[in-house]
Parts: sequence; C-alpha cells; structure tokens
Amino acid sequence: MGVIVPGMTETTSSRPTTEAVDGGQSEAGPGPARTAYATTSPTSLPGPIAASPIGRSVRLFKACRQEQSDPAGFYSLLAADSVHQLSRYVPLDGATVLDVGGGPGYFRAAFREVGAHYLWVEPDIGEMSSGGIVEPGRILGSALDLPIRTGSLDICYSSNVLEHVRDPWRMGAEMIRVTRPGGIVFLSFTNWLSPWGGHETSPWHYLGGRRAAARYARRTGEDPKNYFGRSLFAVSVADALAWARGRQDVAVLDAMPRYLPEWSRVMLRVPGVREVLTWNLALVMQKL
Repeated sequence: MGVIVPGMTETTSSRPTTEAVDGGQSEAGPGPARTAYATTSPTSLPGPIAASPIGRSVRLFKACRQEQSDPAGFYSLLAADSVHQLSRYVPLDGATVLDVGGGPGYFRAAFREVGAHYLWVEPDIGEMSSGGIVEPGRILGSALDLPIRTGSLDICYSSNVLEHVRDPWRMGAEMIRVTRPGGIVFLSFTNWLSPWGGHETSPWHYLGGRRAAARYARRTGEDPKNYFGRSLFAVSVADALAWARGRQDVAVLDAMPRYLPEWSRVMLRVPGVREVLTWNLALVMQKL
C-alpha cells in the first residue's frame, strides 16, 4: 500500500515513503491521512553553520533573540544546524523524517536539500499556514497522539516543542513509538530554568511563570504567546535525562547542551548548574 492521500496527485518530482501516516488530517483534508511529499537529490553533506564551535554558538544565540521578530530567519538557521547535527548519527539521504511540531515547515527545505523525505505534524492550523508553505507533507495532528503508524519512520525529530505540551513524556513516548527499530529520535527543548526558559517573558520567569506572564501583559498590553500553564510548561534537564535513561526501548546515544560547544557536555553531570547553563537540551536516542 502507498502513502498518498486519496485524491492527491503525486508529482513527477515526488515519491512515496514507507507507510507512515495513519489517521489525522493532511493538507488534502480529513480522513485517513496518507501523505506524498517531494524530495531533492543531495548535492553534498551538510556543513557547519560557522567556522568554529564558539562562532556557531554566537550565531545561534543572536538568532534566538530574533525568534519573535524574525521566526523564518531563526528557524532556517536552526534547521541548517539541525541537519548538520543529525548527519553525525544517521544518513539523511533517503531517510523518512517526521518533524513533530513543525509549525509552518521552516525545516522542510534544509532536510530536502540533503535528500530526506520530510513531513511534519502541527496541531495548530493557523501556525501551520503562517509561513506560506503549501506543500505536500503537512499533517494536522497532536504530538501527544501522533497520527503515524508504529515503527514507520527512520528519524523522528522535534525542536523546541516539548516545553509547550502538558504531558512531555507522553510526547516523547509517541516519538519513540513511531520510529522503526534502529531509527533515531532527536528531541530538544528549552529547559525551564535556563535564561530563556520563560521565552519572551524571560528572565522574569525566575520569579514565577504566571507572574512573568502578568508582567509581560502589563508592559505590552497583550498576553504572551508562550503563556506559562497554558502553552508553556516547566521541563527540567534532570527529568529529561531520567526519562530517557529509564526507557527500555531506546539507547541514549548523546545528551548535550544543543547550542553550546561539545566540551560543554560536562555540565550535564552537575545538578543545579545544568538546569541554568544548558539553555537547551538535546537528546539523541536510537530505537531498540
């Protein structure tokens, strides 16, 4: 059986993947959502976004500060960096990749450039449409109940979404479920006690998430997009490490402060310090 949504025409530049989508909705509408999506032939392996590890961190932190005003710029840079990071663990050419919480599809181009078959799940139709990317591969669905067949993906990827769901470990378990044995799960999030843990309400989240949200509303006249207790939740490095290491169905290949140089991994051994300085934790796991 194929994976094309009934009624959708596959273009000559597209090719179907393994049977991945099951239930939910695609851009073609409701019903059994099976998706076809285009790929491109890779021209070369992805390179780093900067000449040095420090230079990479500087670029990412500068871009992070512009996330609200220039989301396309920030996420395009992060997508290029993500592709480079993932290529160290798994070949991307020909791999079926699901981006959980992919928004309008900002990461799509970077993955297609290296030959990956990219599709993304997003629960908010407004967010999905905001980037103007109207291409096959979009799936309307929840990260807590992925409309994807068990064991159907080579790579399940999520960037900066975990802290926005009420049950982060259910989301993590769903990502593992849909990944095939031997496949890779890449899961990163902004931990609550990092300087950017409160997102646009930072650094006032250190005084309490709801207090920070109220302060933001008084100052700007509107609620923050990332409102603590509604669309933003406290997730810690300690809990994430314990969850991943306690799973019997994955092997943890790597855990790292995502935006920092590789030598910064040592801070993950220090409770308390890691909660503040990690900034953003990335977990790389292989499905057993």
